[in-house]
Amino acid sequence: MKYGFVIPPWPVNQVVDFAVEAEDAGWDGFFLSNVPWADDAWISLAGAAMRTSRIRLGTLLTPVSCFKPWRLAAETATLDHLSGGRVILSVGLGAPDTGFAAFGEATDRRERADLVDEGLEIVTRLWTGERFEHHGKHYTVDTRRIPFRLTPPVQVPRIPIWVVGAWPRPRSMRRVARYDGLLPYVKPKGKPGRNATPDDIHEMRLWIEARRDLTTPLDVVIEGETPGDDAGAALEQVRAWAEDGATWWIESLWGEEAEETWWDRMRQGPPPNPDSA
Repeated sequence: MKYGFVIPPWPVNQVVDFAVEAEDAGWDGFFLSNVPWADDAWISLAGAAMRTSRIRLGTLLTPVSCFKPWRLAAETATLDHLSGGRVILSVGLGAPDTGFAAFGEATDRRERADLVDEGLEIVTRLWTGERFEHHGKHYTVDTRRIPFRLTPPVQVPRIPIWVVGAWPRPRSMRRVARYDGLLPYVKPKGKPGRNATPDDIHEMRLWIEARRDLTTPLDVVIEGETPGDDAGAALEQVRAWAEDGATWWIESLWGEEAEETWWDRMRQGPPPNPDSA
């Protein structure tokens, strides 16, 4: 089990300081919400990359429909080089109530799903550095004769892509199976959504792995809050998830007063690792 910490967009200097201290405190990953009309996540993470050496850096998450795929490919690949291969890209349809309509972004769920699928196809092809043509519903790309090409990321076979999977929706789950990590959510058709349980994770992981043709391991990523002042309780909380296949725990503190607790909880360090406890 690896441990990360996520915070919303924040002034860049404070983001960089937070990432440095998170690395010193023993966290394995530092993540930012990626809201296109707020403080820029990729520039902030680039600052963090220059002052850290070990901690993984990424977004949680990037709404792909709000970004041109070629810009997303270039920003992530460039950050992967700056960081020495430490980038993780987390993606999903995003939350329209965070300002999509105010900035003219797509709000229809099906359209956003189409943009995610097509956008990720272009991003991953651009990462290869090869010449190609793409003629899709939303984008037309022809890199065969352009004078420049993207330098592929450091990580091989690619920068890991974590994808929101809405269980048991087949299209959403097939999207996860094409990539490298599951951000689980349970949303039966016609019913309210809810957070996944360890039993859900077990089912979802089996479904994905039965349909996945990649040789790289599948990350299963859980968000939640653990008590930083009670290592035993924190261990028991994450152990159940680890036993059913979770590989990452992301400490997520939200709410109006969350900022006051970020620093304290981060400095307490991550829970003990169930693999070694």
